[in-house]
Amino acid sequence: MKNYFNLKEILSVSMILFAIIDILGSIPVIIQLRQKAGHIQSEKATTVSLLLMIVFLFLGEGLLNIIGLDISSFAIAGSIVIFIIAMEMVLGINFFKEEIPEAVSIVPLAFPLIAGAGTMTTLLSLKAEYATPNIVVGIIVNMIFVYIVLKNSVHIEKLFGPTGLHILRKAFGIILLAIAIKLFRNNTGL
Repeated sequence: MKNYFNLKEILSVSMILFAIIDILGSIPVIIQLRQKAGHIQSEKATTVSLLLMIVFLFLGEGLLNIIGLDISSFAIAGSIVIFIIAMEMVLGINFFKEEIPEAVSIVPLAFPLIAGAGTMTTLLSLKAEYATPNIVVGIIVNMIFVYIVLKNSVHIEKLFGPTGLHILRKAFGIILLAIAIKLFRNNTGL
């Protein structure tokens, strides 16, 4: 793994994070939160998500070492979590129950909706495959997109409609399945 900026790696990381964060698939939840709260603080949610991801990218491995785990083991576990999330998207079944509190500012929008367990697991899994600077750029690219989506969620809802959002969620689910299998295969030597 080289430690320089690589456009191919940045694109790969950006696409993987885009699929995992699934901000477009989260639009129905975002709309529901906006209706409950009256508005969404796009800047605050995006900034907190960005900080959580960057901090976990750099400190996550150290935390794993403290409890005696290596990146490959975490990447395998992450691939299983990604697989389950993908199955949720494809099958439309919720394996993980979500509780939505009335306060929207940071919880549940920034965490766990945007920077949740799946995203954190994916970041450490990506660290086993890609150079850290490319992952950071991929995170920033995604947070810019997340910000745009949060700011324009009303317009996006009208543009895609319920059927379009449903199709996007299914398509990203299939992409995530392939990513989960690749991460599992690369970290098990299969």
